[in-house]
Amino acid sequence: MKSSLNVALFSGNYNYQADGANKALNRLVAFLVRQGVCVKVFSPTTQTPAFPPAGELISVPSIPVPGRGEYRIGLPLNSKIKRELDRFQPDLIHLSAPDWLNHSALKYAERRNIPVVASFHTRFDTYFRYYGMRWVEAFIKKRLTKFYDRCLAVYVPSPSVGDVLERDGIIGANRRLWGRGINHQNFNPAFRCQAWRSKHGIQSDDVAVAFVGRLVKEKGLDDYAALIDALVLRGLPVKALIVGDGPEYSRLRRRLPDAVMTGHLSGEELSRAYASADIFSNPSLTETFGNVTLEAMASGVPTVCVDATGSRDLVDHGETGFLIPSAQHLGWFERTAELCEKADIRKIMGAAGVRKSAAYDWETILQSMLDDYRVLAQQKFFALEASAQEVTKASAKEAYAP
Repeated sequence: MKSSLNVALFSGNYNYQADGANKALNRLVAFLVRQGVCVKVFSPTTQTPAFPPAGELISVPSIPVPGRGEYRIGLPLNSKIKRELDRFQPDLIHLSAPDWLNHSALKYAERRNIPVVASFHTRFDTYFRYYGMRWVEAFIKKRLTKFYDRCLAVYVPSPSVGDVLERDGIIGANRRLWGRGINHQNFNPAFRCQAWRSKHGIQSDDVAVAFVGRLVKEKGLDDYAALIDALVLRGLPVKALIVGDGPEYSRLRRRLPDAVMTGHLSGEELSRAYASADIFSNPSLTETFGNVTLEAMASGVPTVCVDATGSRDLVDHGETGFLIPSAQHLGWFERTAELCEKADIRKIMGAAGVRKSAAYDWETILQSMLDDYRVLAQQKFFALEASAQEVTKASAKEAYAP
């Protein structure tokens, strides 16, 4: 067995769009490389990536997603990519999206007896309901179940999403946890800045209710807009603060003409945006972890979230913020209005969120993943070795049989 570890990672979007899933994958690859692991990443690419990739990125053939052209679907492995993999000789293959590319990589691994793990990032099965195609969900769930059943391990980002996926039969005994961490130097209350607020038209006595994320329907944008309308109607001094970009940007601009819409932010600008908000609102039902919620907590901002996967693992109801059964529940408005009216409660909950976020340490989490990689690769190797020995014994027995 080789002394080093070779890992091939397959992604549907490694760095051409900025979201929590691909940022987590890039952080994992950067960590693995620092630890001496050889990593090759196979993913669709574009001419305008959102950020530089960690590790060696190999572009694969792809086509645009119908109706969502900002995303691309990786096509099955061609002979060129297969030759690249044959030369690399991966000890482990990590799949991160159940698309054509990853299905093809799974077949490649099975034919060569290479151990395969997968990480679950996105509730693809639920997205269709936001585009009038709910009837597709049952079919997608069956496809996901078949895909993940063939993997040695399936890493989920939070216990709650793991529970839901297990309940729905999508994953089973191969479930494992790959949590998320946070860089506390980038996200903390010290970045709060009245000058930043003033530059964006947020006055000192305004209560900035922030939404941060990709501007897509499945993030609950209509529920956020309805909440802002209700708070304004109550006469509260709220200012909608929307950080992010996406296909719903123009529609949301028309829907909330008085909102501060910054577009996509990164670096210190993003840090200031979080810390300069007063309340963080997350109406999404499709989160698998909720990086944005954790970033808001670390920034000292109380959170009001729909009680859904991801959010319920992060938010301590009544302490760091509020978990509401749904965006149609009266509490969605009432708890946000309460925080608008009570700056002292915002301060107490914000401080509790900072304390809670301190437990999410990237180095510890990523080291655990590497340890798991090594164990799984060895277990598979010894299983194969044992199988080969059994075949040899059987052949010898047959050869010397009377």
